[in-house]
Amino acid sequence: MCHLPEREADPNLIVGMETSDDAGVYKLNEETAMIQTVDFFTPIVDDPYRFGQIAAANALSDVYAMGGIPKTVLNIVAFPLKKLGHEVLAEILRGAADKVKEAGALIIGGHSIDDQEPKFGLSVTGLAHPDHIYQNVGSKPGDALVLTKPIGIGIQTTAIKQNRLDEGQVRYVSDIMASLNKTAAECLANYEPNAVTDVTGFGLLGHASEMARGSESVSISISYSQTPIVEGTDALAELGVVPGGTKANHRWIKDLIAYDESLTETQQWILCDAVTSGGLLVSLPEDQADAYLRDLHDAGLKQAAKIGRVTERKEKLINIEP
Repeated sequence: MCHLPEREADPNLIVGMETSDDAGVYKLNEETAMIQTVDFFTPIVDDPYRFGQIAAANALSDVYAMGGIPKTVLNIVAFPLKKLGHEVLAEILRGAADKVKEAGALIIGGHSIDDQEPKFGLSVTGLAHPDHIYQNVGSKPGDALVLTKPIGIGIQTTAIKQNRLDEGQVRYVSDIMASLNKTAAECLANYEPNAVTDVTGFGLLGHASEMARGSESVSISISYSQTPIVEGTDALAELGVVPGGTKANHRWIKDLIAYDESLTETQQWILCDAVTSGGLLVSLPEDQADAYLRDLHDAGLKQAAKIGRVTERKEKLINIEP
């Protein structure tokens, strides 16, 4: 961010790079704003169809986090065609196409290059009303925090790479990553959130710290016991199955966090775990949180939970309770 050019002066640019938000937003007219985002990464599961689904869900998530509806998609492909063959690439593209169709968007093209390490993702354009854009800043004291998917995905995918999970566990973790944030966003449209982001590579606490830092004079308190965590994550972390990105997150934000003395380093790592295609982290008025949570549960998002609250600014941006 510090090496990027300064923001261009344009009154129609609603969201730029200043707060490390999930996507850029540009106002087209009084009724329509365009949301743009791009994301791609290397395979995190062996099944190419599932990889395509997960990569698509991850990229589409940024539009949902901004309050938008995905409309068009461009595929981004880096692939060793001679080494892995057309069939593998076709399955990746088929997985992505099925997920884009589920989102109600259209694939209108893309670009590919030859690369010895496969990578795949999407550039996504969405639409929203200019007056109803969600940002990752704006939390207010008294807000409740709702998380719509469990964390621990980075630790789980590291375990997949180390062949520590059985077929059922791999399928379960893949299902979480491949699920769209469409339902969570549609339920949220009935409420008045003050800040929204999706939890991805910077981890729950990393994204929460961006939310707190960019909001005016607030801190965030999160309860470890109330935070949904993928089953088995703690046992894997105790065995040392923790990705480097998760430990890096923990180091980068350690000065912003006050952990309760009862929390172990393993538990701290889990809260900082680098997530792929995570859920929405929503800051909304306390008197709306329970109703939003009921809507999520009724819609099938049973692991969604109220994990904390926003307070007046304290010594630390983030305070972790047992």
